[in-house]
Amino acid sequence: MVKVLVSDKLAAEGLEVLRQARGIEVIERPGMTPSELLEAIRDVDGLAIRSGTTVTAEVIAAADKLRVIGRAGIGVDNVDVSAATDRGIAVLNTPEGNNITTAEHAIALLVALARHIPQATASMKAGKWEKEKFQGMELFNRTLAVVGLGNIGRIVALRGKALGMKVIAYDPFMTLERAQKLDIELVADFDEVLARADAITVHVPKTKDTIGLLNRETFAKARKGLLVINAARGGIVDEEALLEALESGQVGGAGLDVFVEEPPPPDHPLLRHERVICTPHLGASTEQAQINVSVAVAEQICDYLLNGIVRNAINVPSISPELLSEVGPYLRLAEKLGRFQGQLCPGAIEQVEVEYAGEVSDLNVAPITIAVLKGILRNRPAIGSHPLFPSMLDSAVPVTYRVAAKWLKEAEKLADLAPLKNALWHAYRRKWASERKHLPQADVAEMGGWSCVETLAIYQRPDAETRQLVLTDRRPIREIS
Repeated sequence: MVKVLVSDKLAAEGLEVLRQARGIEVIERPGMTPSELLEAIRDVDGLAIRSGTTVTAEVIAAADKLRVIGRAGIGVDNVDVSAATDRGIAVLNTPEGNNITTAEHAIALLVALARHIPQATASMKAGKWEKEKFQGMELFNRTLAVVGLGNIGRIVALRGKALGMKVIAYDPFMTLERAQKLDIELVADFDEVLARADAITVHVPKTKDTIGLLNRETFAKARKGLLVINAARGGIVDEEALLEALESGQVGGAGLDVFVEEPPPPDHPLLRHERVICTPHLGASTEQAQINVSVAVAEQICDYLLNGIVRNAINVPSISPELLSEVGPYLRLAEKLGRFQGQLCPGAIEQVEVEYAGEVSDLNVAPITIAVLKGILRNRPAIGSHPLFPSMLDSAVPVTYRVAAKWLKEAEKLADLAPLKNALWHAYRRKWASERKHLPQADVAEMGGWSCVETLAIYQRPDAETRQLVLTDRRPIREIS
């Protein structure tokens, strides 16, 4: 029985997915203090969060059994992803669940900003009729710059085109061919984007490279009267620089759904500015989106813990169901090999090489490589406590495509490797492997059980005292159990 801690409020539909999963115990404790979280995290295998829980390096260090963190939503800036990766913990998000909701909110902010709708509403509720004061800007034929053509940015771009706007985009990771298929003009020079845009909306994750993306320098290069929309993450737009640009008239108005500090202090100058409209981080706050992300994160956590399926991971390659049907058997084999290697390699691991041959080399092998690493870095007491095989979790491991193993006779020192040794023996017995004649039979004793893995070639490199474990198969993938 694996345990999943739910530390933020999830929709009832998502909680039901976790409760109905066989083999999962659900622990609901929303609203914990940091000290309570440190205590609660020690004995759980999975953690489901929203934006209310901050998963620091200290929390991850205290999580002795934690294998997966699931974020119901897109942003993972409240998770120390680097610390999680170092511990072999997968960090998942749910990028599809609130794409449309967040994109619609960004467009709503843009339209409301251009037509002064919040200010006009407040004026009328104060008993005034200030028709001339709130003369707006028509968006038709205006240029909308979308920064970041990810899941949300693409939807915003399409919605902008539906309004009759001229849409340009900036995304250094988007190919020109892909942008052409979307019928969106991709601009490589950010300065050109700023010079052409009447309105700009940011849809990028918050990273060290995107913090302060819109700042004093960029505002100075922008067209005067620029409208700024941020429904992504606080800090991507420099708040002090934005206030200065609003005061000078360089920026004509701003629609903000996010802030550096949330909630912002009541006396925050941007909240009081007459050309700023703002909402309390409502981008994903619709009933449909809340259900979508809650169900999605629950299903992903269940898939990961119960079936080893990785979907929407931030720090490991995700696997679609179609790809999983092809590489699934290799993933199980790769992780077992990784665990084997991690126990045979004392000291810090400097490099891991995985070599592919046969039909497997025609597949997308990135998930298989990650499975090898997962096995090597897996936090198991048998690894960390064994005097000859210390834990590898603190090692930095560059990856290429080849796995090198120590002499197999070292496996005799570990009793729990008997099944894997048996599998290696059966692999050796295959004609195409034995033809290499590099492996003395005395190194691997034939033992009972677990003979399903017969797709492994074993041979000694002539230039080093290592043996390679090569993922190789010459049968159709469906025949592999």
